[in-house]
Amino acid sequence: MATVKFSWNRNQSPAVLPPIKENACKLSDDILTSNIRWFIIFRWGIIGALIFIHILALLTPDTLIQFRIIEENNWPIVITLILGLANLGYRFALDNCKPSRFNSPTINLWVQITVDLICLSFVVHYVGSTATPAPFFYILHIALACIFFSTLESLIVAAIVSVFYIIVLILEYSLSIQLPQSILIDPALADDSKSQNHLLFWMFSLNFLFFTVWYVVSRLSFVVRAHESQLSEAYKRINQAQQEKDQYAVLMTHQLKSPLDAIRSKINLIKGGYCGDVPPELKETLLKIDRRATSMAALILDLLRLQRLKETCSCNAETKSVNISKVLQKCLEKLTPVINTKEIVLNLSIDNFIYQGISDQVEILMENIISNAITYSHQGGIVEISSQIDAKSQTATIAVTDHGIGIDPNDLPNIFNEYFYSPRAALHNKSTSGIGLSIVKIAAENNKLDINVSSEPDEGTTFSIFFPEIQIPKEIEEESAPSMAIQQ
Repeated sequence: MATVKFSWNRNQSPAVLPPIKENACKLSDDILTSNIRWFIIFRWGIIGALIFIHILALLTPDTLIQFRIIEENNWPIVITLILGLANLGYRFALDNCKPSRFNSPTINLWVQITVDLICLSFVVHYVGSTATPAPFFYILHIALACIFFSTLESLIVAAIVSVFYIIVLILEYSLSIQLPQSILIDPALADDSKSQNHLLFWMFSLNFLFFTVWYVVSRLSFVVRAHESQLSEAYKRINQAQQEKDQYAVLMTHQLKSPLDAIRSKINLIKGGYCGDVPPELKETLLKIDRRATSMAALILDLLRLQRLKETCSCNAETKSVNISKVLQKCLEKLTPVINTKEIVLNLSIDNFIYQGISDQVEILMENIISNAITYSHQGGIVEISSQIDAKSQTATIAVTDHGIGIDPNDLPNIFNEYFYSPRAALHNKSTSGIGLSIVKIAAENNKLDINVSSEPDEGTTFSIFFPEIQIPKEIEEESAPSMAIQQ
């Protein structure tokens, strides 16, 4: 038996980027916040690396000397404490402090980069500014600034990096300042002229590299954001076109509804004998017309219902406590004529629970799934509706099972697509519109419900609806009998 899990999450909507300008190319606060959290996690990794260096210095100091790093002043643990406390402060500002003029994602990020650059300058000072790759970590912050900030702001970060590195070089190569003994000692610096040339070479080379990286990454970042802006605009145009198409479809549906209602009214008058006697041959034709008109009316009703659900979302619809037992009872009352016509045996085993949702949409969802189970069952078939409640996790599942025609495995992933219906379903029910399960999908999405569908051709289908965060009544009401068997 093939099984597919369907889950719809409205929260994963694409971010809409602000208009792109050459000197104000900047990410939105929401995107900045998500990137800041990633940056904080990355910094914990750096802190872990510094702790490892400190442990290595305690256990095998000769190893550090081999890498030309002489550790005496416990600088790794000091930098680790500073970065760790700063990380906690950044996280606290994001999660617990209200946004204000002095507490915004941009300011938070500026503080992070400034503190990181100061700490990195001390690291470069202690491990060596020319004989180790430590200065190249400045490039990481330039690249991040190009990604997070506007072009002008990232240029300011590159300039700050350049100033910090020049200060570190001057401190390390200055002959007038007695440097700590923990600094890298390079024998090549014995001669003053050579030291000065060495200083100028590294100052020019690294600063040239810093600004080259800034230019390349800032241009790439600008191009990427420009393309993202174009995609965002295209997405808006597609949505607008879709809305216009839906509005046109609703307008046409309303225009079709009026003449169709008039046709059905005239047919009912003729069938009722209000227009005189009708020959038997004409009566048969009228019955066919009536059946087609009834199918078309159902299609129009589904289209209107689908459009109404599309215009509703969980953020603006009123949610309230939904009594699932009462909802099922109302659905079965509506479907009783169809159940009687097909002589369906309906077995119920339901435990009542309460769910916070959109009441009418939960009812539409259940009605459509049960209606599908009845429609695609054989004459005199059995439909089972059962529930399972997990009191520990406060979740519940309602399963609707039929023993009808089933669904082909290749068609199963597409059953919730609009206007989709499989050849098997079309042969069994020629009046199908392919809209019923699309309505179920939108109702489930608006009510934050997941659905599992298991099916086997010629064996039947089970729809399992998962309800999160339910409430269990202390006493089950009398009208929601826990276990019963009904044969219609």
